[in-house]
Amino acid sequence: MPLNQNQTNELNRSAATEQPVTSPQPAQVEAPHPETPHARLHLHSAFASQYLPDKRDIIVYVPPDYDSEAERTYPVLYLNDGQNLFDPRTSFIPGRTWEVREHADAAILAAEVEPLIIVGIYNTPARLAEYTHERDGKMGGGKAAQYGLTLTEEILPFIAERYRVRTDRDSTGLGGSSLGGVVTLYLGLRHALIFGKLAVLSPSVWWNHKSILGYVNERSPEIWDRPRVWLDVGDKEGKRTVDDAEALNRRLKANHWAPGKTLHFEKVHGGTHDEGSWAKRVRAMLKFLFPARNEAK
Repeated sequence: MPLNQNQTNELNRSAATEQPVTSPQPAQVEAPHPETPHARLHLHSAFASQYLPDKRDIIVYVPPDYDSEAERTYPVLYLNDGQNLFDPRTSFIPGRTWEVREHADAAILAAEVEPLIIVGIYNTPARLAEYTHERDGKMGGGKAAQYGLTLTEEILPFIAERYRVRTDRDSTGLGGSSLGGVVTLYLGLRHALIFGKLAVLSPSVWWNHKSILGYVNERSPEIWDRPRVWLDVGDKEGKRTVDDAEALNRRLKANHWAPGKTLHFEKVHGGTHDEGSWAKRVRAMLKFLFPARNEAK
C-alpha cells in the first residue's frame, strides 16, 4: 500500500535530521544555555548516552513560580521532538512551534493545570530508528527500546538531579506526536511503573503494519494500573490516519482504559498533522493529564 501524505511527511521529518553518524562519546552535558527564547527555558546541549550513539539537546521549561517557591516540587512531562516545542529557530518548520511555554503558562495562571516542569528531548539523525519499536522490512527502525533506556536510565536521573521534580509514577508523563506519539505509547506501556501519564498526539499507528495495536494487547494484562492517556487526531489528517487513531482508541478501551478517567480521545475539528495544529491541543492535553489539584479526580 502506498504511503499517504502524513506518512511521507513523517519520513521527511526524520530525514531532515540525518547527518553522518559519529562515534559514541562519554556522557557529558553542558551548562544551561543563556540564548533561549525565554528566561524560564534552559538548554542543556549535547547530552550523550551509553545506549545510543548520537548526542541530543534537552530543553527544560520551569513554571512561573519556580524561583519564588523554592521548597516546592513539581510533576514533570517529557516530550519528544523537543526542538519543535519552544524555539521557533529550531523547529522543523521555522517559526512554527507547539508554543508549549505560552500554553502552559496560561493554563497554570488560570488554575487549570498544576504547575509542572516540561522537558523537551531533541530528536537526532536517528529519529526514525529511535522512535520506532519494531523494525520495518522496508524502512528499518526498531531502536525504541534503546531510546527508552536513554530516557529512563539517563535523562530522567539527570533532570531529577538538577530540577525539583517529583519522581513518582503519578507525577511523571511522556508525550509526543506522529512517530513521537507511537514511541510515547510504546515506552509508556513498556515502562508503566515509571510513566503514569501519556500524551499521544496524531500517532503514526501505521508503522510496521500497525503493530502497536498488537503491543497494546500484549502489554496491557501486565499493567496493574492503567496510565492516563490523552489520544487525539485531527479530522483533516486523512482518512487512514483518523481510522488508525480510532482503532487505537477502541483497542485501549477493549483493554480497560476508561473514557473520561484514564482515557481521553478527541477527533480535533480542522486538525492537521503539523506543529500549528498540535499547539492548539497543548492546553487541553495538559488540563487532562495534569489538572490543578483542586480539580483532580
